[in-house]
Amino acid sequence: MPPFLAYDDNNSQTTRTPLLLVHGHPFDRTMWHPQQRAFARTRRVIAPDLRGYGASPVTPGLTPLSRFAADLEELLDALGVTACVLAGLSMGGQIAMECYDRLGPARIRGLVLADTFPDPETPEGRRTRNAMADRLLREGMRGYADEVLEKMVARHAHPDVKAHVHRMMTATAPEGAAAALRGRAERPDYRPLLPRVTVPALVVVGADDEYTPVSDAEAMHGLLPDSTLHVIDNAAHMPNLERPEQFNRVLREFLAQVDEAS
Repeated sequence: MPPFLAYDDNNSQTTRTPLLLVHGHPFDRTMWHPQQRAFARTRRVIAPDLRGYGASPVTPGLTPLSRFAADLEELLDALGVTACVLAGLSMGGQIAMECYDRLGPARIRGLVLADTFPDPETPEGRRTRNAMADRLLREGMRGYADEVLEKMVARHAHPDVKAHVHRMMTATAPEGAAAALRGRAERPDYRPLLPRVTVPALVVVGADDEYTPVSDAEAMHGLLPDSTLHVIDNAAHMPNLERPEQFNRVLREFLAQVDEAS
């Protein structure tokens, strides 16, 4: 049976540990283009569109993080990937935590958590996410994209980066985005999981991130037994796009660490 998700799969013949890249909301797999270009020459890089995003099927209603994680497990199974380094940004980072809880260290050899946080939703946050889901279904994505663009990326980000981020947001199906928002509103608390992570972890955050500030990254770093924290200067919520050279450098160092351990 072919995979449910649309995806890119580069350099499947390499023997190094594959890298699975999980995008955030409301984006798609093209947010990882700088990392695909940088790493696909030397290792297998898999970048899917999550359910409801990009070219993957849209399922309206409510999509919990556990469903996203199950989709990724099914994709790895379909591609014959027995173990990988798992990297996620924002919502993708929370999905990565859900995947680790589901698959464990035998399947996940390294964990990259970028501009994300492990806390459960607050009652106010739950109301806000559900209200935003209602709004997206009612109005579409453009107004939201216009409002949050300069929180997703820093004001001084390159115009091409801003255009790419805006394009991803406006191209997302409102039904898929709303289903994910409703699912995130019900997410569990991943803080008890983090001290039980037995593989190396990399925590990355943009210095100017308003959604997941540096303090959140520091707290997550403190809970992980074997983690490295990197703060990317002059970047907001998407340092992999805003400052790809810096992001790729710390990711390359981390992948070398995982390769050596394997």
